[in-house]
Amino acid sequence: MLTGSVKKIVAERGFGFIAADDGQEYFFHRSGIDSSLDFERLAGGERVTFDVERSDKGPRASQVRAA
Repeated sequence: MLTGSVKKIVAERGFGFIAADDGQEYFFHRSGIDSSLDFERLAGGERVTFDVERSDKGPRASQVRAA
């Protein structure tokens, strides 16, 4: 499990990016958000924990939850 901060939200398209503490940036989709977070209220800078899974377009964050 990794930790990081929400870097950017593209609410109208249902996705965002996390700047992880490991220096990487990870894409996430609203379907990868845990019930502990509300995508509609998610803001840049919020601390989160997440897992990484493979997708057709590269690694992405899943099981994104409040840190």
